[in-house]
Amino acid sequence: MNFKTVEEVTCWRNFTLDGKEYDLSHLNAHRVEYLDERDKTRPTTYRFIVTYGLHCFTKNVGEISKEQERLLMYHAPRESRSFNLERYELSKHLPTIIKSLGNKETLVCHAGYGKYAVVKVLNSRGCEVNYFVPFAVFRESKRLRLHVRSAYPRHEGLGKVKKVGFFVIAKNLLQNKNLPRPQK
Repeated sequence: MNFKTVEEVTCWRNFTLDGKEYDLSHLNAHRVEYLDERDKTRPTTYRFIVTYGLHCFTKNVGEISKEQERLLMYHAPRESRSFNLERYELSKHLPTIIKSLGNKETLVCHAGYGKYAVVKVLNSRGCEVNYFVPFAVFRESKRLRLHVRSAYPRHEGLGKVKKVGFFVIAKNLLQNKNLPRPQK
């Protein structure tokens, strides 16, 4: 696929640590189609180009030695951060989560700087965790875009969330209307 007009990383290079290579191709840009059949007489297909940010598999780390910091550093065009094994393992779920945004079972709720898809996934130890996936939707070069800004396990409770339907977001975006905002 040709993503020359996309203004994010479209092909992530793998990361190597202690001679082991970590494949990041699951985070390469791709297209996703969502079929909205809420109106049975006029189903609508939304086509998005999806990209993923560096924060999906990296994290700022606490106090580590300069050598550890050097070994863990992943350099991207806009910033450098430490590769994080937990986020990397969870990131393997991201393409499936993004494809599921139109499903009723996938919770999409408002956040201050975008939207969240909140889902439960199994971490590398087989424990279920809340996985927050903040994303933004917008138009870029006349195309619908979905950019996953970050993805991380949320260990504390969800608290009160304000839900929003993904197809409401997609429809407003396609029709150049304001995106839904949380009710106060």
